[in-house]
Amino acid sequence: MKIAFIGLGNMGGGMAANLVKAGYAVQAFDLSEDACAKASENGCAIFTDAKAAVADVDAVVTMLPNGKIAESVFSGEIIGLAPARALLLDCSTIDVDTAIRMENTARASGYDMVDAPVSGGIAAANAGILTFMVGGSKAAFKRAEPILSAMGKTVIHAGQSGAGQAAKICNNMLLGASMIATCETFKLAEKLGLDLQTFYNIASQASGQNWSMTSYCPVPGIGPHSPADNDYKGGFASALMLKDLRLALQAAASTGADVPMGKRAEELYAAFVEGGQDGVDFSAIIRSLG
Repeated sequence: MKIAFIGLGNMGGGMAANLVKAGYAVQAFDLSEDACAKASENGCAIFTDAKAAVADVDAVVTMLPNGKIAESVFSGEIIGLAPARALLLDCSTIDVDTAIRMENTARASGYDMVDAPVSGGIAAANAGILTFMVGGSKAAFKRAEPILSAMGKTVIHAGQSGAGQAAKICNNMLLGASMIATCETFKLAEKLGLDLQTFYNIASQASGQNWSMTSYCPVPGIGPHSPADNDYKGGFASALMLKDLRLALQAAASTGADVPMGKRAEELYAAFVEGGQDGVDFSAIIRSLG
């Protein structure tokens, strides 16, 4: 089975490599020569542009920076150029309205398509243990599931078109707010004179435990290995968390949802990113708390 993979960045590179490991023939493209070179080392066939990569494939997977770019690539370089039999899978994190519009356009041109954003970060992408939240018809999901399973450990059908994106932005709003609360809590524990390892041992087994603490602790040397143990390098960039929080606020505004914690998280990450911390892991926001 031939799969075109468009977008070989920090996440896409590992995802494409795992498709190769699963036995798929991957035809890849990215604007970055370095990303293409690494993908080539991982067994992907590199193409000079997206139009060439999608010719004569059975599926197209995209992992792109934002909705504007994703819609442009689909409308100009995939739809009408990939075979009508090809399944289209967009794994980018974009706004719900754009995802629905893209899928409507694809269906009108005879394609099956799903929106399948991911959770898990760079390490999970490299290890093939991502979580996929998938929007689209049941038939399209059934076709997409084996491809996504080659890149992740959990693949969940969230509902119709756009439901994957809706689930992703809700999840990441919760993640952003809970990470800030976790950072605040460790700072308070420190000021109260608690040993932080002891506090972790207690809170990780008590009612306050959460993923940001037990799987992605923002304090170096505490809990499982995390970006905090690598000077907050790698992981999930603060700029990307801010992007996702803004998508969540956009969705909240369009639906009339009241999200004060999400709004405050967006404000804090905006200040953090604007202070030059856009490239560090989002757990590094602990540095901004007194």
